[in-house]
Amino acid sequence: MFDPQKFGRYIAAKRKELDLTQSALADRLDVTRQAVSRYELGDSFPDVSVLVIIAEVFSVTLDELILAGGATMGEKQILKNAAQGICAESGEFEDVMNLAPLLRPSTLSALAEKYAKEGIDITSVVTLSEYLSDNSIAELIGKASFDTFDEEVLARFLPILDNASKAAVFEKILEGKLSYLFIEKFIPHASHLICQMEAAVIDGALPAEVLRYINDYVSAGA
Repeated sequence: MFDPQKFGRYIAAKRKELDLTQSALADRLDVTRQAVSRYELGDSFPDVSVLVIIAEVFSVTLDELILAGGATMGEKQILKNAAQGICAESGEFEDVMNLAPLLRPSTLSALAEKYAKEGIDITSVVTLSEYLSDNSIAELIGKASFDTFDEEVLARFLPILDNASKAAVFEKILEGKLSYLFIEKFIPHASHLICQMEAAVIDGALPAEVLRYINDYVSAGA
């Protein structure tokens, strides 16, 4: 499964091999130094159109670059096609789900059309990707109706949501728009909200079972 953090470590290692600063690499990619820093930390992923340039700068094939992130063969093909602007076959549903946060809404929309012909609806994935492409993600999540997509889809996007957006998701849980059971998946990506979760239990806004999720998470990290 593709891992943005593993991909980021590869980018950092190759940059250092070439004795390039983050600023120098940023200039060659036509992005900001901050963007390169986020790539290397795994906090964000380059637009797929930039992957071709990165491969050229590092003198590696596009396949080698993508596989450095631990991509499956299906994920590799989807990312490679997207990077080259090729409208290819839809691929495995699981691969598309895993890559959804990294793909443009337009790319996902094209894949959605192909899946629709196979009787598979991935509208929810496209919807979430559209939220992530907006500058006001937290506001959009706050306004969103979670009746239109399931929690498993949302869980796949948690690693790349910013703190404001995670706070918006937490509000949805408190409002009952999302099941409190979702907190078990939510905690690893929002540990900074644990105090608020505990307070919500004390206030009766969340059931005591949430404390078990918190304790399990804390114990696992001890």
